[in-house]
Amino acid sequence: MKYITRPAILLLGLSMLAMPALAQEFRLGFVSLDRIIKEAVPAKNAQAKLEQEFSKREKDLQALGATLKSQAEQLEREAPTLSESQRANRQKQLIELDRDFQRKRREFQDDLNTRRNEELQQVFERANRVVKQVADSEKYDLILQEAVYVNPKHDITDKVIRALNASSAGK
Repeated sequence: MKYITRPAILLLGLSMLAMPALAQEFRLGFVSLDRIIKEAVPAKNAQAKLEQEFSKREKDLQALGATLKSQAEQLEREAPTLSESQRANRQKQLIELDRDFQRKRREFQDDLNTRRNEELQQVFERANRVVKQVADSEKYDLILQEAVYVNPKHDITDKVIRALNASSAGK
């Protein structure tokens, strides 16, 4: 009996030494990137910058689309009175114009997506630096960016947005 109680007491003593380590609070946080993109000033500034940068091309593209549409409607109205060769020429011109329109629209979309990704990447990098600062200053052990469910008490998105906005105002 003496041999069984001694290891049990030793085990109990060792577990008592480990209790303070277990008693430390594990701090968990969550950040919503969607909210940061929608609400943070740097993200809004990036969006405004993109709109300004691409607004002229978008207007030009809309004008070209309207021209294409009006020419197609005009051809449809005038087709019965045109000769076969005139109709074929106008259809060929419309096809060329449509091809040009489609090409310009694809180029516009590709350029816009590339620039949007560049701007968002900069916002994400700034946001990640701010998240790290918040985590360090408030002693978080783990901060997640995606989750199926998050208890609102763990959501630190508002803190991150405030810090991002403050750092943006300082620039």
